[in-house]
Amino acid sequence: MDAAATDAYLRRIGAARPASPDAEGLRTLHLRHLRSVPFENLSVHLGEEIVLAEQPLLDKIVGARRGGFCYELNGAFAALLGGLGYTVELLSARVFGPRGWGIPYDHLALRVDMPGGPWLVDVGFGKHSHYPLRLDGRADQPDPGGVFRIEETPEGDLDVLRDGAPQYRLEQRPRALADFEVGCWWNRTSPASHFTQSLVCSRLTETGRVTLSGPTLVITGADGARDERELADPEILPAYRTHFGITLDRIPRPGQTPSRSDRPATDDQRPAEAAGR
Repeated sequence: MDAAATDAYLRRIGAARPASPDAEGLRTLHLRHLRSVPFENLSVHLGEEIVLAEQPLLDKIVGARRGGFCYELNGAFAALLGGLGYTVELLSARVFGPRGWGIPYDHLALRVDMPGGPWLVDVGFGKHSHYPLRLDGRADQPDPGGVFRIEETPEGDLDVLRDGAPQYRLEQRPRALADFEVGCWWNRTSPASHFTQSLVCSRLTETGRVTLSGPTLVITGADGARDERELADPEILPAYRTHFGITLDRIPRPGQTPSRSDRPATDDQRPAEAAGR
C-alpha cells in the first residue's frame, strides 16, 4: 500500500497514523477497525464475487465502505499494517464448530511480530477479542470480549480459547493470501457452510454490539441487555445504512442469490462474517 491508500484506510476506521509501529498503536487500530468495519457475509447472498487480492479488498472495504468475513477483513487489515511498518504474517486456522474442527483454511488470522514478542491479531472473527492477544503467552488474557487463552497442541498448532471454549486451531506456518481461495470458495458456496445458511452483518460499538441477521436487528448494551426486533422489508435497507454505513440496492436474503462462480477465481477471471465467524 502506498501512503495515499494507507491514509484512506485510516480515515475509513477513524484512526490516526501511529507515530511508530508499536503495540499501543496496534491495539488502537484493532479496536477502531472492529468498531468501523462490519463483519458481514452479504456478498454471499448478493451474488458478488469475493476476490482475494489486495486491491479488490481495499476497493470493497475502503472504497465502497463495506465489510466482509475473515479472508477479506484480515487480508485487508494485513495490508494496512504492512503499510504502517508492522511485520505481518497470514496464518491459517480451522474453526471449532458443533461437529468439531472445520476444513483447512477455514479462517485467516494474523501474526504481528514486534520486539516485545508476537501478537495474534484478528478483526475477522465476529464476536472475539477487542484487542490483539499475546501469541506467545499461555496464561489467561482478560479482554472486554472475554477471557482468552492460547494453548499448544501436540502437533505444534495453537488452540485459541474464549471463556474456556475452543474457537479455532491455528497453524504457525506463514501463508499467502492466495492460499485461502479454496477455503473462501467453500465457505461461500457449500450448503454445509455457516455463511450460505445464514445472513449476518455485525459491528462492535462503544457500548456493545449491533447485529442485523436477516430481518432481525439486535442491539446489545454495555450491561449485556438486548433490544431485539424484527424489521419489515421497508426498514431493512435503511437499517444497513444507519447502523453499518452500507448502502445496498436490494435486500440480501439467505439462499436467494447464488454466487456467480462455482469454483475459485483464477487470475484471468479476476476483475481489474452476536455474530459468530
